[in-house]
Amino acid sequence: MAKQHRSYKNLPPLGGICSFEEAAKSGLSIDNCVSRLKRYHYAFKRLHGIFTAHITAEPIYELKMGFSHHAHLCAEHVNAMKTRITEMREPPLGLDKVPNPNLEIFFDEIIGAPTTEERLLGIYGKAIPALQDALQRHLDDTNPLADSPSVRICTFALLEVKEMQAYGQACLDALVDDPTRIKASAWLQNLAQLLADAGDLNGAQKVDPQTVANRCYSKTPYQYDPKPKRDERFPDPYNMGVNAEAFLYDESFAPEPKTLMMFYKRLREIDVPEMMASIIVETPNKPWSYYRDMTRQLWDEARHAMMGEVGFVDLGVDWRKVMVNFTWSLALNTQLTPIERHAVLYYIEQGLMPKTGKRFEWEVAQASKNPLSALFQDYDWADEVLHAKIGRDWYLSEIGAPKKAVDYGDECWSKVLIDWGKWKQDGLTDHRNWWPELYRDACEQWGIKPDDKVLRYHTTYEAIRADLKTISASG
Repeated sequence: MAKQHRSYKNLPPLGGICSFEEAAKSGLSIDNCVSRLKRYHYAFKRLHGIFTAHITAEPIYELKMGFSHHAHLCAEHVNAMKTRITEMREPPLGLDKVPNPNLEIFFDEIIGAPTTEERLLGIYGKAIPALQDALQRHLDDTNPLADSPSVRICTFALLEVKEMQAYGQACLDALVDDPTRIKASAWLQNLAQLLADAGDLNGAQKVDPQTVANRCYSKTPYQYDPKPKRDERFPDPYNMGVNAEAFLYDESFAPEPKTLMMFYKRLREIDVPEMMASIIVETPNKPWSYYRDMTRQLWDEARHAMMGEVGFVDLGVDWRKVMVNFTWSLALNTQLTPIERHAVLYYIEQGLMPKTGKRFEWEVAQASKNPLSALFQDYDWADEVLHAKIGRDWYLSEIGAPKKAVDYGDECWSKVLIDWGKWKQDGLTDHRNWWPELYRDACEQWGIKPDDKVLRYHTTYEAIRADLKTISASG
């Protein structure tokens, strides 16, 4: 009868969701549906933790950016799965429980993988494909009419999981050779066995609940590494020889070269995801909305860094000549507590809201006649408005009065030791002034003669902080 039934004038039936035949099929019960959704929720939550935990110490820039993006996507899908589960069952929801001990070991193994290559194999060779298969099977197994809300969130999740997997496969193809795969084969087989013993990621397969596979890398619990690392394209990460803010706010300089400094400032924002990851990883037991909001900001900051990269590429200027440092993330991650780091972040965000902050940068970009810079600064400004709100929601609410929150951020930043002199003495950097070479290259692309005054710019961060406050030099 379902095959023969026709809607009025053959209009699309059932709101366009599916056919009558599809709607008449058997499907997942509420209990089975919720059980599977809890597993997707757990998988996205663990993947979020893996991506976030490895942003800081992953040296390859592209992977830092990819992990930042995928952490954001996972955070959003954790939220969507949680929302759907709350619609189907009254509390307690049990979302804090591990669905299966083998799944816990599976993700523990991946976060504890000692090399980038093995981590990529674990994430994109095992975890993401398993999640993709689980979501697809949910769509195949459930009743599309009765379970339409779950179908919707699984469909959206599957779309982005496939994009994550395409990215990951490209990374595997580029970075993981055959000898590495062979060396990791036993570990990968153990991951496969863990999934099998868990009944696959969705739990649809019948298994012996007593079977728990062996731990390998996770025999020793994972420890977060707070020290940022960079690849070979960042040869001078301690360099603080060019103060971008002092140049940007100097009214005697024209807007055009200031665009170069803003592209540098954007690209330098690599250090914000490196620092924010440490806050997220080292701040437990918050509501998920905290991690979702903080990860959104982390991803925004990664986007800003890539905007700077694109700006240089668009100009035909080699961004590797810009000495992008990690001194800020290194100092905050190793010298401050998570709440102190958040205090510094909040202090900086509040300083970006007045006319001398993001609005000023946008106006400079507009005046520079560089349309890409104007576009990027427009969105950068909008993002910072959101970030200021996130700071109010999660930092200010914990500290109290606005003035107290700002003063505490200033106090925390002031006690951070940026050891300019010791880094130079130890041979880590000579704080080389890379600005003249960059400016000459840009002028060549612009077809103009360099301005002598701009070429002579040499203000450093030795005694002037990024917010233009004077600090004591270390030697």
